[in-house]
Amino acid sequence: MPSFNHGAVEIAYLDEGEGDPIFLVHGFASSKNVNWVYPGWVSELRKDGRRVIALDNRGHGESAKLYDPAQYDIAAMASDVIALMDHLAIPRADIMGYSLGSRMTAVLAHNEPQRLRSAILGGIGIGLIEGGGPGENVAVALEAPSLEDVADPVGRTFRAFADQTRSDHRALAACLRGSRRLMTRQEAVDIDVPVLIAVGSNDEIAGSAEALGRIIPRSQVLAIPNRDHMRAVGDKVYKTGVIDFLAQRE
Repeated sequence: MPSFNHGAVEIAYLDEGEGDPIFLVHGFASSKNVNWVYPGWVSELRKDGRRVIALDNRGHGESAKLYDPAQYDIAAMASDVIALMDHLAIPRADIMGYSLGSRMTAVLAHNEPQRLRSAILGGIGIGLIEGGGPGENVAVALEAPSLEDVADPVGRTFRAFADQTRSDHRALAACLRGSRRLMTRQEAVDIDVPVLIAVGSNDEIAGSAEALGRIIPRSQVLAIPNRDHMRAVGDKVYKTGVIDFLAQRE
C-alpha cells in the first residue's frame, strides 16, 4: 500500500481508478479498508467512472500511531487530506467523510473551499456543532485491559469495534481526546460548497441530519432508512444517493 509523509507523520492511502477524483475519509476506530473497501464503496465509485483515493487517518490503519492528543487536533487531521491532494497533484476534488471523517471534511469545506467540488458528510448531523459522538467513556473503554473490563454500553460498542479492526487502542484514545473540537454554528453557516448530509434514520450518535441541513446553506439531506451509525456505511440507498448527488453537481 502506498504512503507519504506529511511532516513527520506517515499516511497510508490507496489510489484506484480513473476519472474525477473523490477522496474518502473514514470514521473513528475504522480504516480505509473497513469503511470503504470492504463495504464496496471503492468498487462502486470506480464503476461510476471515478478515481478513488482513500487514506488511513493518523492513528488508524496503516498510518503512523501517535500518542499525544494534541497531534489529533481536528484541523491537523484534516490537513492530512490536503497534504495527500498536494502529494498527488490534485488541485480540487469531491471529499466524502464518515463520522469523524465528516468532521474533518466539514473543516476542509470551511477552511479550504477552493479545494472541494463538493462535501459529503456521512454519519454526522447536528452533532457536528452540538456534540454527540463518543466521549471520555469511550477513551476509558479503549484503555481498559480487555473488553470484559468495560461496563459502559457505548464504551463496549467502540471497544469491540476497535478489537475487531485490530486497532492501536492507546492511539485511538489519544485521537478521541484530541479531536473533540466542535464546529461552531457560524462556521457551518459559512460553508459554501455543495453538501450532502447522509445519516441513518436509526443513528443515535450523529444527531439530526435535517437540523444540520437547515444550517448549511447549499446542503441536501439523505435519510438512510432503518440503519444505525454502524450499519449505514455500506447501505445501497447511501451509495445510490451519493452517486446521484455527484452527478447533479456536475
